[in-house]
Amino acid sequence: MSTPLATRNTAAYYFQAVASFIASTGATTIGIAYLPVNAWERAFLALGLLYTITSAITLSKVVRDKQEEAHLVGRVDRARLDKLLTEHNPFNETV
Repeated sequence: MSTPLATRNTAAYYFQAVASFIASTGATTIGIAYLPVNAWERAFLALGLLYTITSAITLSKVVRDKQEEAHLVGRVDRARLDKLLTEHNPFNETV
């Protein structure tokens, strides 16, 4: 039975993802803070930013969970197939 290699993300990959998230959020926050509009419009844009951030985090969790579920189902199916193949004897004359 061949098991697929688990993909491992490096520390540099995690750092890049976190740094990109912080930079994009920070740049948008600074842009909203210095925008020449009144406080109500600024607050509306800030709420939109928070909604976008929470939606992105939720989406990434859903995608990760779906991938883990597919991997687990694939492993169970492979185990069942391996069991059937090991129990199968094509030369069995009791048929």
